[in-house]
Amino acid sequence: MDEHAAHMTPEEFRRHGHAAIDWIADYWASLDELPVRAQVAPGDVRRQLPATAPEDGEPFEALLDDLDRIVVPGLTHWQHPRFFAYFPANSSPAAILGDLLSSGIGAQGMIWATSPAVTEVEQVVLDWFADALGLPAAFRSDGPGGGVIQDTASTATFTALLSALHRASGGEARVGGVGDAQWRVYGSTQAHSSLVKAAMMAGLGEDAVRTIDVDPATQAIDVDALRDAIVEDVEAGRRPVMVHVAAGSTSTGAMDDLAAVAEVVRERGVWLHVDAAWAGVAAVCPEHREHLAGVEAADSFVTNPHKWLLTTFDCSTFWVRDRDALTGALSILPEYLRNAATESGEVVDYRDWHPQLGRRFRAVKLWAVLRTYGLSGLREHIRSGIALAGHVADLVAADDRFELVTEPVLSLVVFRLRAGDEQTLAAMEAVNASGEAYLSHTTVNGRAAIRLAVGSWRTTRHDVDRAWRALQEAATQA
Repeated sequence: MDEHAAHMTPEEFRRHGHAAIDWIADYWASLDELPVRAQVAPGDVRRQLPATAPEDGEPFEALLDDLDRIVVPGLTHWQHPRFFAYFPANSSPAAILGDLLSSGIGAQGMIWATSPAVTEVEQVVLDWFADALGLPAAFRSDGPGGGVIQDTASTATFTALLSALHRASGGEARVGGVGDAQWRVYGSTQAHSSLVKAAMMAGLGEDAVRTIDVDPATQAIDVDALRDAIVEDVEAGRRPVMVHVAAGSTSTGAMDDLAAVAEVVRERGVWLHVDAAWAGVAAVCPEHREHLAGVEAADSFVTNPHKWLLTTFDCSTFWVRDRDALTGALSILPEYLRNAATESGEVVDYRDWHPQLGRRFRAVKLWAVLRTYGLSGLREHIRSGIALAGHVADLVAADDRFELVTEPVLSLVVFRLRAGDEQTLAAMEAVNASGEAYLSHTTVNGRAAIRLAVGSWRTTRHDVDRAWRALQEAATQA
C-alpha cells in the first residue's frame, strides 16, 4: 500500500456525497412506517459490530449498507412525524446542508484571527435572531452584551453561572476559586437538572442550589417563596449569586413570571438567567412573546433553535447583557494565541464566551435556516405546532377517560388517564412499545402524567390522530 492514506478524489467525494444525500432522503421517506422507538435490547447493536477497526480501508458503500443493516434498527427516530416524547430535535433539509457546508469548510473559529468570517457571520446571525425574538437591544453585538452559539443550554447555564460568580466576587472567583463563601443559586423545583450540574462543575456543589416551590396549578415558581429564601440566606450570611428562570420547563412547559422575578433580583443585584431552551423560539411569533415579558431585565438568556426551530443539533443561542462579566470570567490569552487583531480590542474572540477553546462554524446552519425559511416560514412552523397541540387538547377533552393535567403550553400537552397512575403509564408504554408513536411521562403534584410535545417539521394532523387512536386503544387495555 502507498505510504500515504488513500484519500477520496474530488470525483469520488462527489459520488459518495450524492449517495449519502440519497440515503438521508430515502431514510426520511421510510420513517412514517418505521417503529418510532428502537426495538432492540441492550447489546444488540454492539454484537453486530467488529471488535476491532479494519486494518485496510473499506468501500464507503459498506458503511451505508451497515447503516441500513445495523444502525437504523437500533435507532429511536427523532425525525419521525410521530415522535412526541421530550421536545423535538429538528433536523430540516436546509439545516443539514448548512451543517454539511460547515464541515466542508472545516474552519476553527476559536479567535477572530483564525477565521474572521466564522466570528462575524455568527455575530450578524445572532443579531438577526435576537431582533426576530424581540430581545432587548443590549443583547446585540453592537451593544454592551452580545450573543454566541453554545452547544447546549446546559453549557449556557454553566457559562451564565461562571459569569455571575465573576461579577458577584469582584473577579476573585477566577483567581482564588469560590473560597469559603456560601454561595446560593436559585431555581424552581421544575428547573432543568443542568442547573444543579452547573453548580457542581463550578465548584459550588449541588447543595448550593436552593429549590423553590411552585404554584400547584401553573407549576411556575412561587415568587414570594423565592424572595423569602433570598432574604433568609442573606440574613444567614450566604451569598445569592444567580436566579434561574424557566420560560418553558421540561416537565410541563411551565412559565415562571419573569417580570416578577426580575423585581426580586433587582432588589439584591443577583444575576438573572432565563432558560427558554424550548419555548424561547416561539417568540419569532409576536403573539407568543408573553412568556418573555420582562426579559429586558435578564442578565443572560438562552434558547435552542435545535429543538423547535428546524436547526440541526447542536445550536444553542445564548446572549448576555454585559459581555465584560462573561469574558472576565473566561478570558485567558496564552502566548500562542496572541495576535494583532485581539490586542487591538476591535474584535470578538469567541473562545472567551464559553468553556471550550475550539469551536466550529455552527452559525452556517442557523444562517441557512433563517435565509431559506425566512421569518414568515419559521412563524408558520411554530404556529402549526401550537395548532396541533390545541387539537390534542381537544381530543383529550372529548374522551371522558382522559383529563388535562395543566393547561396546554404552546406545543406541549400534559394529560393523564383518570383511572390512575398505573393505567396512565401502562397505556403510554403500550403505545411506545408498539412503535406507533413515542410519548414521555412526568410527575405533576405527585401524580403520573403523559407528555405529548408537537414540533417535528414532518408532523401533520394525520400523525397526531394516528397517535391518539393508538393511545385510546391502549387505554382500553390498561
